Amino acid sequence: MKILISWLRDFVSVDVSAQELANALTMRAFEVSDIEPAPSRIISSDADAVLDLEITTNRPDCLSVLGIAREVSAIYGTRVHVPSHGPTSDSSETRGAETTSPLSVKIEDSQLCPRYVASAINVTVGPSPSWLAARLEASGVRPVNNVVDATNYVMLELGHPTHAFDLNHLEGKELNIRRAHLGETILTLDGKERDLSPDMLVIADATQPQALAGIMGGAESEVSGSTRTVVLESAYFLPISIRRTSKRTGLSTDASYRFERGADIEAPLIAMKRLRSLLSEIAEGQPRGPIIDQYPHTIRPVTLELRHEQIGRVLGVDVEPTSIATTLSCLGFSVEAVQPDKRWKVGVPSCRIDVKREIDLIEEIGRHYGYDRLPSTFPSVVRPPVQTQPWLKRQRLLRRILTASGCTEAITYSFIERANAIPFTSESNEIIGISNPLSEKFAVLRPSLIPGLVDSVIRNRRREHRDVRLFEIGKRFCLSDGETSGLAIALTGAGTPEHWSMASRDMDLFDIKGIVERVCEAIGVTPTFELKECPQLVNGRAANIYGLVDNKKSNILGHLGQLTPELAIARGFPDSGEELYVAELDLDVLTRTAVNRDAMHTTPISRHPSIVRDLAIVIQTNLLAGEVRDTIQAASSETLISVREFDRYEGKGVPDGYVSLAFRLTFRASDRTLTDIEIDQAMEAIVARLEQEHDAKRR
Repeated sequence: MKILISWLRDFVSVDVSAQELANALTMRAFEVSDIEPAPSRIISSDADAVLDLEITTNRPDCLSVLGIAREVSAIYGTRVHVPSHGPTSDSSETRGAETTSPLSVKIEDSQLCPRYVASAINVTVGPSPSWLAARLEASGVRPVNNVVDATNYVMLELGHPTHAFDLNHLEGKELNIRRAHLGETILTLDGKERDLSPDMLVIADATQPQALAGIMGGAESEVSGSTRTVVLESAYFLPISIRRTSKRTGLSTDASYRFERGADIEAPLIAMKRLRSLLSEIAEGQPRGPIIDQYPHTIRPVTLELRHEQIGRVLGVDVEPTSIATTLSCLGFSVEAVQPDKRWKVGVPSCRIDVKREIDLIEEIGRHYGYDRLPSTFPSVVRPPVQTQPWLKRQRLLRRILTASGCTEAITYSFIERANAIPFTSESNEIIGISNPLSEKFAVLRPSLIPGLVDSVIRNRRREHRDVRLFEIGKRFCLSDGETSGLAIALTGAGTPEHWSMASRDMDLFDIKGIVERVCEAIGVTPTFELKECPQLVNGRAANIYGLVDNKKSNILGHLGQLTPELAIARGFPDSGEELYVAELDLDVLTRTAVNRDAMHTTPISRHPSIVRDLAIVIQTNLLAGEVRDTIQAASSETLISVREFDRYEGKGVPDGYVSLAFRLTFRASDRTLTDIEIDQAMEAIVARLEQEHDAKRR
């Protein structure tokens, strides 16, 4: 918002330099991004300049010279002088009734347009006077003609947009404020034809829309050099309606910028009077009939209670009671003392849509008292800190485990493109689409964390990072399960770092399996794996993950495996024979399966030595090593504390269709040293069970 200081002085008498004024506004939470010289054709003092202000979205009342004048008035303790509205008297106004005006107005949707003010006036269209054109140019607005310039001038001066129609181009000499009909279009002033929908508010004549309400007028009723009578519009529109229409049409104007942030419900009549007065001065304006003011349901102003002790408690300083009333009065509030110097009843002006509670009034006092004058203190601790939630503790633990495993955390978007989501969901109708996506790349909510993580791996590979280990903890979305928490891991590159002392190897399935095992064990889950067939994972290198609860499988915790080369290459992974491994765990199921960590206990390390025996057996090739391991553990006593595979052999001495597996078994008792006889008996029981259940032969 650009403010010409000489224009500002029409409202408030302040004799300070531009830099001093900019500094004062900055200390009251108004950022002055630049101070520009005033246009050369404006005759003013040396102190004149243009302030370029950054107005926050909660202060639409300051998108005008009058709004900034109120702030300056509060800063320097002066009064605000509002420009004259001209000779228009209250007796010439009508509210909600038919008049002798050549125009009729009807509000069909009072929810989207609570107030509409209109007036007809004869004008002589021509160029604007130089002083008005210069002020518009200084504010960044291009002069057009005296009628259009007058509407822009009033908008910049009072902050309320207005519009002018050519009366001779309005069918039926009427204005209907209604929703657009299905299939209607409008040719706007920028020369583009726009399709309308029934949720858009338009200003229409008897046959067709003549303006997009609060955004832009139509070309059919544009004011031109041949215009003799104009219809002036000044209204209040529901902000959400203007915001929605502006976004859908891709049309943003100075008017929509103000309306969508919230206008003043009392401003339409004030702006109309000012506009008629200005046109009488610069365009030989002669009103035709009185002002029509359609205001079906009057909105009452807000009244708040302000307590002096509450101001001191919030700001931490005792503000002088007299300055409180003075400051609020300068800002346009009405102040009535309920208890002298202790409590006030404050009437909020209709332009201050951001003030709804007592704390908002205290903020106004704090701004103008000066934040730099408030003491710096630490708040006293009156209650113990909030305990960390269990889910947050678990996530922190998982991050430590995964980071210790060499992984780096990634954070990806919750929105992905549909083609990327389909391979990672069981059914395409489970995918949740976005009603109004930013682009096709953000069209749906992710059903899995893997697509985003794979894209991150590929992005790293394109930047010459060959060895990539990433993980992400986040939310997944689908229609049946809703929002769930997940953990995803993606690995590629070398499994061991390059070193002169040993050869490097590529990442394999057991690297990601080991990380998943560490994660499950940290949570208190004993994981077990079962081969699965999955279209996005390589057959034979994909498995479901379960947890063991009382030696029984839990619900599926997740899955892991090698991403199919076709899918990886389609996403942009290099076609170089390298492999990409992924895993995903459902944290909600994992948490339900986990052992209560409060019930966990530790046992001391046994003082007695352990005994290690190796066992080599020949089994069928299609038999899973996990099944053999489970059989060994089931056949042994509690003295068997560890079973680990350490060798696999096929070839000479082993029949076709069979394979030799070697296991290292560790036995130990906590209360005694085991004897060879006990170990031999345990080994015989294990071998017998293997022969019985798997037809295994001992080598």
